[in-house]
Amino acid sequence: MTVRRRCSPAPGSLEGYAARFDDLFGRLAQRRGFREYLTGLLAPRDRNKTLTCLAGAEPVIGAQHPAVQRLQFFLSESTWDHEQVNARRVELLLADPATAPHAGGVLVVDDSGDRKDGTATAHVGNQWLGRYGKTDRGIVTVTTLWADERLYYPLHAVPYTPAHHFPKGKHDPDFRTKLQIAADLAVQARQSGVVFRAVAADCAYGDQDGFRADLRAAGLPFVMALKPHRGTWAYADQAYTPVDAARDLAWNSPEEPGDWTPAPRTFRDGHTQTWWAAEARLGWWGPDGTTRLVVATADPATLPEKATWYLATDLPRLGGPRAVDSPHPPADLAEIVWIYGIRHWIEQGYKQVKDELGWADFQARSDTAIRRHQTLVNCAFCFCWDAWLADRAPSQPAAPPPDPGARERGTRTRQAVGSPVLAPNHPGGPRLARSLDHVAALLAGVVEQAPTRRAPGTPRRRRKWTTPVPVPPELTNYR
Repeated sequence: MTVRRRCSPAPGSLEGYAARFDDLFGRLAQRRGFREYLTGLLAPRDRNKTLTCLAGAEPVIGAQHPAVQRLQFFLSESTWDHEQVNARRVELLLADPATAPHAGGVLVVDDSGDRKDGTATAHVGNQWLGRYGKTDRGIVTVTTLWADERLYYPLHAVPYTPAHHFPKGKHDPDFRTKLQIAADLAVQARQSGVVFRAVAADCAYGDQDGFRADLRAAGLPFVMALKPHRGTWAYADQAYTPVDAARDLAWNSPEEPGDWTPAPRTFRDGHTQTWWAAEARLGWWGPDGTTRLVVATADPATLPEKATWYLATDLPRLGGPRAVDSPHPPADLAEIVWIYGIRHWIEQGYKQVKDELGWADFQARSDTAIRRHQTLVNCAFCFCWDAWLADRAPSQPAAPPPDPGARERGTRTRQAVGSPVLAPNHPGGPRLARSLDHVAALLAGVVEQAPTRRAPGTPRRRRKWTTPVPVPPELTNYR
């Protein structure tokens, strides 16, 4: 048997992480490309993380540099399986006690779009791009993320292919909607061994009866937002939108809450807010129906648009008749509010993979290359958690997972998480929760000149270059 040639090590603790994937790459060049690609993604740069940037080359003439061509071949032509790499990444997360999912976490489903032009690039089409709030040409990727109160990480990602890419359009047997992709990814997460309390999603998914039915058929509980004015059939004197149902609830004051129950929320920065939650009735939805309608708001009197959630869930009511026969543990109002609050971690994750790790900076056209780039970005994201948690492990041992059934009415037990907090409404910046502190410093020596630091207050990446300066070991650019 031929002995495998030794690969040049990646800097610092990145080598230990990359070595866990070595058996998935059959050639020395593939193992080297994996390390170089992750190194380029993790190093702070002022330029977009295209292949020339990842290789540390000048962006115009440097495109023909051998290092750039090696990365281009690794991404587009080399024979490695991105699905195997992603499966290994998920296996590592499940095997590490610091990141292993538990039954008290949440599986977040969402999609995110990025501008991309051209007619020869896979998945590009004129479609809604939520990040920009408009319809434009770009690529939309459906993603799943696992999260609790202390950490969050991506699981799977599949680009959505618009109908015009298929010979028969939407009637082509290979065409799949974003809703179908999302339902399949949720099932795939469970089949991968990921456990969670419920699937959480925003109103783009919650408003779709078919999507909720697919999750219910797969045995996956859900908590999803609804649009305030989503209409349903009802008699003239009955509520026919979630807003109408909420206005029918009794409320006098915090001292006389009527139908409302306090649902305090604690955020990551330590501040708390007293929200209120209530069971509402809308058509056949009700407290003891197959689907419950839960309204959560900061002010039941005015129902402010930006501080009111209308949530559909199939988790049974605590103490209700469905709690006896349901395959899912019952949930009180406070827990329903908590589950949907965890959904916002995916927005923080998007900021980090897009703004720091170059999710949309790829220069590739093929479906394979795009999926590989996204897989590598997710590997870089999870390495940041691996490095940070390994550094903190001696002083903060892992706690046992929470018991989903150990709850009382109006409260939620938070045992296993490091701190009883949620993601803030407005994160301070697109940083990886202090996980790049050590990474950027150890990667600074991998290129001939250390990467430059971004000027404070710059609203977007600059297109011109500045003179590189060494990065100090303490690296205060990340919190």
